[in-house]
Amino acid sequence: MKRRDLLTSAALAGALPAWAQPAGTMTLPEMDLHDPFIVTDTATKTYWLFTKNHPSFSGKKAIGVMAYRSRDLKHWSKAELVFQLPADSWANEGCWAPEVHRWRGKWYLFVTVHNESLPLAAPSPVPGQKTHRRSTVLAVAHQLGGPFTLVRDGEPVVSKDLMTLDGTLYVDTKGKPWMVYAHEWLQLRVGAFAAVPLDDELRATAPPRELFRGDASSAAKPQQGQGIIVTDGPQLYRTADGSLHMLWSSWGDDGYFQTLSRSKSGDLFGPWEHLPVWLAKGSGHGMLFRTLEERWMLVVHRPFKNARGKLYEVRELAGGFELVRQRTDLDLDPAPLPPSPA
Repeated sequence: MKRRDLLTSAALAGALPAWAQPAGTMTLPEMDLHDPFIVTDTATKTYWLFTKNHPSFSGKKAIGVMAYRSRDLKHWSKAELVFQLPADSWANEGCWAPEVHRWRGKWYLFVTVHNESLPLAAPSPVPGQKTHRRSTVLAVAHQLGGPFTLVRDGEPVVSKDLMTLDGTLYVDTKGKPWMVYAHEWLQLRVGAFAAVPLDDELRATAPPRELFRGDASSAAKPQQGQGIIVTDGPQLYRTADGSLHMLWSSWGDDGYFQTLSRSKSGDLFGPWEHLPVWLAKGSGHGMLFRTLEERWMLVVHRPFKNARGKLYEVRELAGGFELVRQRTDLDLDPAPLPPSPA
């Protein structure tokens, strides 16, 4: 059926498909969001922004994930609940850092959940802190807007004895899937990034391997007087020349920040070199995406609390990326922050 016929049928039924609906009237300063993840759906010319559910925005009281839609990155629809954590799940909180990836004809949601009443056997090395179950789990849907349902009853991708968060899908040059994730500082004191190989059903096929720890970057500074180094929000990108880059966040001299690391070998296991801070002053947990015009853009949240989405123009260079400018024409930020000096 042609798009015009679909539109006519939908109109007669009283509902329009997502690509035919108005762009929306909300703007980023009005949209509560943390750890934003944007998917560009070229088929419907629609941007989907996924974030943890906030009942006051989605209208649904649930531990879950909601999504905003846009046609132009400036005007957004009201948030819709696309995933709800089942009441009988082992987890009872979280839905942090949702990411949605296309794999084998389906859409997979990677999301971090936890339960503080389920302690782990190994104590935390950080005085006054406790370890508990916290893991990235998967959910799946046949369409981008969900609804997503848990995969394998919500069992973690890696061992439940590991405190893991912010899992992301990485597909290597041979087409093999991996989950790259942050290993929580609560369990290590110095947080790390690790990768676990997956099969075609996105099950772990071997133990995870560490990529690097947060203190490998001179920008990441110890916190709370206890030697804590935070690592979160890993995202992996390969430039046209084959260079592999990881975008990630930590805490430094100027608060929460966004930075890049580059694999010298082009391989997931490095060795990794660590580049200067891109954005600070509470900016972080971002991701790069391509616009409908095939241009790179960065979305981050800022400030850390009461977070709002910020958009930056990005340029791909030989062997890397350059942060160009904040797109205040799109994010309407009343207090724009230029990129950090290189």
